Order: sequence, then C-alpha cells, then structure tokens
Amino acid sequence: MAHNPSVQQSAPDAARRSERSRRAIYDAALALVAEVGYPKTTIEGIAARAGVGKQTIYRWWPSKADVLLEAFVDLSEQATRTAGQEPYVIPDTGDLAADLKSVLRATVDELHDPVFEVPSRALAAEGVVNEELGRRFVAALLQPSLQLYADRLRSAQDAGDVRADIDPCVALELFVSPLAQRWLQRTGPITYDYTDTLVDYALYGLAPR
Repeated sequence: MAHNPSVQQSAPDAARRSERSRRAIYDAALALVAEVGYPKTTIEGIAARAGVGKQTIYRWWPSKADVLLEAFVDLSEQATRTAGQEPYVIPDTGDLAADLKSVLRATVDELHDPVFEVPSRALAAEGVVNEELGRRFVAALLQPSLQLYADRLRSAQDAGDVRADIDPCVALELFVSPLAQRWLQRTGPITYDYTDTLVDYALYGLAPR
C-alpha cells in the first residue's frame, strides 16, 4: 500500500496525560475524600466521579494515596497561582517573634479550611502506616515549609537575635511539632493564642526572666 503523506500518523502516547482528565481525577479524589473519608475512597469511585476508566488512573498512579498526594500538591500550587502570589517566604521584619507568630497564624487558618484540612489529614494519617507515602508527603509538602522556618532562624542568628550555637532544624520543632501533634491527635483547640504561646515558650523558655 502506497503511503499517503496527507494522512498524519502518530502512535498514541500512553504516558501523556489528558489535562482535562487529570484535572477531573484530581477534583474527584479531593471531593470523595471530603465526602466519604479516606478509607471509603477507592480508585473505582474516583474513576466514576471523574468520568474515566479506572485503568486510566492505574496507568498514571499506582494507588489512591498517590492520586491524592498529587492532587493535594496541585491544589496548593493552584491556590497560590489563583491568588497571584509569589512563592511564600516567612517575613523578616527584624522581629523574630512577630514574624513566627504571623506565619503560624496563617497556618492555623489553613488547618481550619476544610479544602486543605481534609486531604492533608488523610495523607498524614496514611503516611504513618505507609512509609513510602509518608516520606513523599514530607518531601513534597512539609519539608519546603520547614526549610522556610530554618532559613528565618538562620537570619535571626546572623542578626544576633538567636544563639549562634543552636541548630535551626531542631529549634523549629519547638513550635511546629506541638502544633502538628495537637492538630493530628485533636488534643486541644488550634487557635492564634495557642500558636502565639508556642512561639513565646520556644523563644523565651520556661524559667523566670
């Protein structure tokens, strides 16, 4: 058979994702987790909600946890783009306590927003039992934020506002870890007063001044 140059021939690219399908799968995964919870969310349910075949999902992601992790990362990036924001940095006004309190108050607002709270809680909980997912959750979502805290503490060291011998990566845990634990275990309210107090205790200690 003679080749007809007018006919465009292209092999289907199984690895290429349809942007429309990808977005529908993200939206379906986030919606289902919010409606029925992580344990009841299934690949079949996500596929039905998104209007795609489940094999399409399995071609791109090995599990529902992977779908949800990627969807949540995209959600965070999309929120930043929609707001027209630059990549977030912790402000450096010269007042370390005020700067830390400001960013932790913003974190409180996010933790109370169901759009972010539900999928992030589901991923954090699943990451406890799924070691690989836990590492990826930390790398994709937590580590960038923790690095911002470490950078701000280092600038405070340079300014003489923090002891030169501290390790910023350990010091940041004094206010970040208690907040994470209270949020995950629901041991108490997450409020501005609480995070302000964490900063005060971390920076000024418990001994009488």
